[in-house]
Amino acid sequence: MHLILPPSETKRSGGGSVFRAENLAFDRELGKARRSVRTALVRVSKDEEGARAALKLGVKSRGERMHNLALDTSGAMPAIERYTGVLYDALDAPSLGSDERGWIDDHVLIQSALFGVIRSRDLIPAYRISASSRLASLPTPLGRYWSAAHGAIDWGAYADNASVPGDGWILDLRSLDYAALAPLPLGLASYLHVTQRSADGEVRALNHFNKAAKGMLVRMLAQSRPQLHSARQFQEWGASVGLEIELDPESSTVTLVLSEPNSPTATLNQ
Repeated sequence: MHLILPPSETKRSGGGSVFRAENLAFDRELGKARRSVRTALVRVSKDEEGARAALKLGVKSRGERMHNLALDTSGAMPAIERYTGVLYDALDAPSLGSDERGWIDDHVLIQSALFGVIRSRDLIPAYRISASSRLASLPTPLGRYWSAAHGAIDWGAYADNASVPGDGWILDLRSLDYAALAPLPLGLASYLHVTQRSADGEVRALNHFNKAAKGMLVRMLAQSRPQLHSARQFQEWGASVGLEIELDPESSTVTLVLSEPNSPTATLNQ
């Protein structure tokens, strides 16, 4: 089993390591695209008004363009620690033990709008760009550019050979805009949808708490470190830990159904 997470717009600053782009995962497949996106991002970030529009910066976040001008000097830290926000706060990777962090290192990827797909352990600097950013100097829109670049990745070979041989199924926790940056092959991956069942049995989608539920799910997986190779085994694991997981083979979707009463994440907190 492998997981692929979305990034977060909010990030920690600093870091005790030096950023080396060539050390990121999939450098052979994505290295050229990474350099092109970085060049385009640095170009737009040099102009405050241009960056405000291209990166959709508000009044309080205008200064974040400066992160893009100091990628080599601002310090690097593991991606799983760089990102903050609802999902990553719920996951709380820094508080996990060494075995749990080792599981995350071996099984978790993160989708970045600047670097493409990276490993959770890859050392990255703080930056500001999202899947919806507009970089005029790229030959195509950012989403289309990254989608084409990720086509060079042999996902089947990666899933079978990365860290845990034969562990080939991928659970996709990305939002739709980030999933579009690197589409995964049908049959290899399942997209996670999060819903909640109310007391009267009605099931509805979650919004803000969707991210918290995903972070807590990743934490539970890291803590139990199951050997899962398919959506069906994921469903069976969920049942063993008290989670309701529904499968929809026709759409390659798995749905995590949370129960009330008090909070949208109450089931995962038990």
